[in-house]
Order: sequence, then C-alpha cells, then structure tokens
Amino acid sequence: MSQRSAVLLGATGLVGQELLELLLTSTHYEKVTVLVRKQLSIQHPKLKQLVIDFNQLEEHVEEFKVDDVYCCLGTTMKKAKTRANFLKVDYDYPLKAAKCAEKKKVKNFLTITAIGADLCSPFFYSKVKGQAEVDMAPLYIPSTHFFRPALLLGKRQEFRAMEKLSGYMLQSLSFLLVGKWRKYRPILAANVAKAMYEAATQDKPGVHIHESHDIHTGECYYSFTNGKRVIS
Repeated sequence: MSQRSAVLLGATGLVGQELLELLLTSTHYEKVTVLVRKQLSIQHPKLKQLVIDFNQLEEHVEEFKVDDVYCCLGTTMKKAKTRANFLKVDYDYPLKAAKCAEKKKVKNFLTITAIGADLCSPFFYSKVKGQAEVDMAPLYIPSTHFFRPALLLGKRQEFRAMEKLSGYMLQSLSFLLVGKWRKYRPILAANVAKAMYEAATQDKPGVHIHESHDIHTGECYYSFTNGKRVIS
C-alpha cells in the first residue's frame, strides 16, 4: 500500500485521541494534519497542526487535499448550552468538512454520528445526527462511512459524572443487552478508532453505515447504493 495522507478533525475527543495515535504510528500514513481550536502538546514528524476558527472552515479547503478525512467532531447539549451551538458542532462543521473533502476529491470521508441517528427521530440529538448523514450521503466522495457508536468508553480530558456513571452501569449490565438491545452496549473509543482506520485503508466505494454492535467485528450493517439502503 502506498503512503497516505489524512486530515483529522476532533483530535481532542475520545475517538479522536485514539485515532491520532493510530495514524501517527501507522506505516500507511506519511502525513497527518489536525485542525484544532488550540495547539496540542503532542509533537511528531508526521504531524501538522493548524489552529483554526471552525466557523471559517472553508478557508482551509486546501488542507483537504489528502487521501482520507476523519471527522470526530461532537459535543453535548450540556456543553453547547443552546441548540444553535450544538447544531454548529454536530451538523454545520462536519457538513462543511465533508464538502471540503468533496471539493478536493478525497478517497474516504469517515465521520462519527451516533446510535439512533434518524432524521425522523422525535429526539433533537438523534434528529441532528440523522440530518447530518442525509446531507452528507449524496456528496460526490468515492467512499463515505458513518459510524454510530453507543456510549463511548475511555479516558476523557474533561470529567462527565453522569456519563461515567452510565458507563459503569451499562458495562456491568452488558450481558443483559442481547438481541435487538445488543447495539446499546457501551463501546471502547479505541475500537471505534480502529474501525474507522480499517475502513479507510480498505478503500471500499459507496456510502456505508456502521452500527455500534458491528463496529466490534468490522462488519457493515447496511449501506446506500444509488440513494437506496441495502443490506451488506
């Protein structure tokens, strides 16, 4: 496999941190550009850091002249405080990144949405994630991957008491989550990062959705072909 290049957005999040480490240690990648709000403490010969204002993400479209774009941007309603701020981080910025990727003809665009992402959901969070998927899917990118993890487990830079408690509870009760409930089992951020990395290096054409319970095995639950959802 020839040497690849990548852009990573959301490098400070749970999955983003794991993914950055994977990309920097991978023999498949020779250059990794991270778009961040604040400079990271990490240094590496492969790493290029660019501190930007995500509201003007389009101004950095030239940075998207790479093989793969990984988008791990995301926030919570508690942190965003308003629906408008939440929409910016979880919808506007990822969609802008996807459009930049399309313009620069990247091979793979990989992004995290969430379990239950659905444009028709009565829940604001799930509806926003679903809207993002619907608006990114038709873009002219050879390979687009949506990852829908359940509750993410890992070491966060910020402490979220309720999320931590929920993680402990769900982990201890995971053996009860079987059948249609299996997808709600918590998942390690490292597993999601690895699945994203592996999907990119496979260069599989089409639009693919990876449900949480299939990320563990690297299987794709369903994908879109010519705008139609198909089992794969």
